[in-house]
Amino acid sequence: MTQNVVLQRFLSLAGVHTEERQDSPTSTVFVRFNSGPGVAVEVDAGSSVGELKALVAQQQGVSAGQLRLLFAGRELQNRDTLQGSDLPEQSTVHAVLPRPHAGLRLQEKGAGQRLTRLELHTAHPGLAVALETSPANHGPAEDSEDGGYSTFYVFCKSVCGAVRPGKLRVRCGACKQSTLTLSRGPSCWDDVLLPGRIHGVCQSEGCPGNVAEFYLKCALHPTAEEDLSVALPLVISNHRAVACIACTDVLSPVLVFQCADRHVICLECFRGYCLTRLNDRQFIHHPSVGYSLPCAAGCPDSLIKELHHFRVLGNEQYMRYHGYGAEECLLQMGGVLCPRPGCGAGLIPQAPPTQRVECERINGLGCGFVFCRDCKEEFHEGECHMTASCSWGGATQRFVVDEGALQRSRWELASHDTIRETTKPCPQCGVPVEKNGGCMHMVCPRMQCSSEWCWVCSAPWNRDCMANHWFG
Repeated sequence: MTQNVVLQRFLSLAGVHTEERQDSPTSTVFVRFNSGPGVAVEVDAGSSVGELKALVAQQQGVSAGQLRLLFAGRELQNRDTLQGSDLPEQSTVHAVLPRPHAGLRLQEKGAGQRLTRLELHTAHPGLAVALETSPANHGPAEDSEDGGYSTFYVFCKSVCGAVRPGKLRVRCGACKQSTLTLSRGPSCWDDVLLPGRIHGVCQSEGCPGNVAEFYLKCALHPTAEEDLSVALPLVISNHRAVACIACTDVLSPVLVFQCADRHVICLECFRGYCLTRLNDRQFIHHPSVGYSLPCAAGCPDSLIKELHHFRVLGNEQYMRYHGYGAEECLLQMGGVLCPRPGCGAGLIPQAPPTQRVECERINGLGCGFVFCRDCKEEFHEGECHMTASCSWGGATQRFVVDEGALQRSRWELASHDTIRETTKPCPQCGVPVEKNGGCMHMVCPRMQCSSEWCWVCSAPWNRDCMANHWFG
C-alpha cells in the first residue's frame, strides 16, 4: 500500500476532507523529525502542508496539531500547498514539536516572504522585495533547466562544475540544523554573506541558538548536507532584458558589475573578457581581494570582490588564473620565471643577483635551462641583442565596447525604469511594491512594515476600498 493511500485513509478516519486527485504528479520530500535522520515521503504535488503533517504525525505517533513544519527559515502553514511553499523535488523539511516557553512564532506575520523568492541587491538593499510575479513576466530567457525563474546563482563544484541556479537555505549557527525560524528575511547580499546579521529562534529541543547561518546549494540536483556551493552575487537573472555590453544580445543569466552604471555582460562575453586579460597578464592586484578585474568598460571603483566569479573561465583556465597570481607574487619578490616553453618554473636567483639564471632540477621540478635574466634568451656573455617582449605591468588596456552599448547596458537604468512603470511605493515605508494580478488589497512585503493599503488610491485598506476598488 502506498503512502498516498495510507494518507488518504488516515485523513478520512480523522474527518479531514480532501479532494480526489486522479493521476496527480507526485514528489519526494525528506522529512526530519526532531533532527533525526531524514525519511523520504512521497506525496501528491498538490498536497497541503496539513496533509503532510497528518502523515508524519501518524508515523511518529504524535498529534498532528502539535507538529510544526519548518522550511527555509519559516514555518509552513496548514492551508499552504507543497507547491505553493516553493518546495522543490528532494527538499528536506524539518518536523518539530513546540518547545516549552519558546516565545513568539517569529514568521507568522511575515510568512509570505520566502528565501526562494527573494531578489537580493548589493547596491540598493532597500529595493529588495519579495518576488511574487510570474516567471513568464520577467525576461527574455528562461534561466534554470526546468524552465523556472531563478533568483540565486552559484558555482557548483562537486557535480556540475559550472554556474548553475542556486537555492538559498538557512540553519542555526549553533546546532547547524535547519530548524531556525527567522526574525526577518534577508534584504541584501551582506545579510547572507556576513555572519551574525540576522537572528531567529532555533526550534531544536535544547538548542539555545539564535543566529542565522545562510548557505547556498545547487538547485539542479539532490545535494547532501555537506555539499555546498559558492555564491555568485553578481550573477543574476536578466529579467530586465538588458543587452550585453559586449555582444549586445539579450541573454540570461548575466553578470552585473558593481560600477556606478552597473553595466551588464553575458557570461560568455565575461569569460572572453577574463581570458583576454589573463593572456595579457592584465589582472589588477588588490591587497585585500587578490587579483581581480574591474568593469569591462573600465569604470572606476568596480573591482570584482568575490573571486569565484572567475570560475566561468573553466577548470583549466581557472588553474591558469591561480598560477598567474602565484607568478605575480614571485615577480614582485624579485624572482623570475623560466622562459623555456612547457616549463615556467618560478625561480628566486641567489644574492647578489647575476645575469646567469639556471632552472635547477630539484624534486622533479625545473628543466635545467640556463638563461639570461634580462632578455630571457639562452645565457650569453656581453650585452643582450634583444629585450623581453613580455610586459609584467599593471592593467592599462580597456575591454573595447561600443559607446552605444555602454549607454544601453546599464542594469540600474533598466531597473529604475521598470520600477517606475510597474510598481507603487508603499504609503508607509516607501518600498517599491509590484502588483501581479489579483485584487487591489496590497500588503507591504517588508516584514518590518507589513502595512495593508489600496493599490488604486494608496490609502490604508478600509471598507470603502473593499466596496469600490477591490477588483478595480
